[in-house]
Amino acid sequence: MADDLPGDEFRENADLFEHFRFEADPGQKLLRIDKFLVNRIENISRSRIQSAATAGNIMVNDAPVKSSYRVRPGDIITVVMAWPPREIELVPEDIPVDAVYEDDQLVVVNKEAGMVVHPGHGNYTGTLVNALAWRFREMPLFRSGELRPGLVHRIDKNTSGLVVVAKTELAMNRLAKQFFDRKTKRKYTAIVWGLPQPEEGTIVGHIGRHVKDRMRMDVFPGGQEGKHAVTHYRVIEKLGYISLLECRLETGRTHQIRVHLEHIGHPLFNDERYGGDVILRGTTFTKYRQFVHNCFKILPRHALHAKSLGFTHPLSGEELYFESELPRDMELLLDKWRKYTGGREDED
Repeated sequence: MADDLPGDEFRENADLFEHFRFEADPGQKLLRIDKFLVNRIENISRSRIQSAATAGNIMVNDAPVKSSYRVRPGDIITVVMAWPPREIELVPEDIPVDAVYEDDQLVVVNKEAGMVVHPGHGNYTGTLVNALAWRFREMPLFRSGELRPGLVHRIDKNTSGLVVVAKTELAMNRLAKQFFDRKTKRKYTAIVWGLPQPEEGTIVGHIGRHVKDRMRMDVFPGGQEGKHAVTHYRVIEKLGYISLLECRLETGRTHQIRVHLEHIGHPLFNDERYGGDVILRGTTFTKYRQFVHNCFKILPRHALHAKSLGFTHPLSGEELYFESELPRDMELLLDKWRKYTGGREDED
């Protein structure tokens, strides 16, 4: 899932890396691969390319190589890297963050709803990255001038939950490779309108930018546009006109859970961008309408929480797994619906 950013900052992949592929010309002279790539990738330095090679993120003919490898004619070169630096200055800000785990290579943060992950159009201060730039202001990666130091994935501004941030260049490259190779484990808790059928299933559909609204994503079932996306879901609790789901990401496209659930007719509760901020299920009674509007006030955002995150430690190789509790606004919403459904006769 990605932040709500227009224009060039609104990317189609929520995991913060880019995949490059080059084929060396038949007349290519022997040349160190770091020199070869620095001339072909914008906004990159040889030191960053060398760090990517150390992490195993530079492949030639499907095999990892060192930065000293000499490119030969016909070589197929693939590179996975964190995003290049942007020209906006990153301002460190003393903002508290909830770090649930930290060592010398990375930090796992439980982000609150309403906080943007990184600076971008309309959000140049007050972001998680501004806060981390202050917290780690003595570390080389956070003094490098990059706009998104350490980021390898992100979640939406109004999604709460877990985000891992690298503290070193090597950790950033190795974590980026894990996200690119889909080796991380990510589960979300969602509250949706209605009851999905079947109650456990998989949503498959290419996701790309909406043809008319650049702030929205859309599903292209035929696969002619967008990028491959897979979301697994299961119903955890039925609450009349809404349901509590667990969603597991297989891919990490922008707004993936939000747009996939809207695509199957069950948008997130109070998701204004994907149609969940109106009454989609229930009765016509005035009392019920007032109840739902009160629920919107309790949860003034879309009902999505990044509950768990698992990955391999970039240095030790240890398997790490973290879980976070459901935030108070979502708990209050569920409690209100439980009381409502428990105190009424079935109106369906």
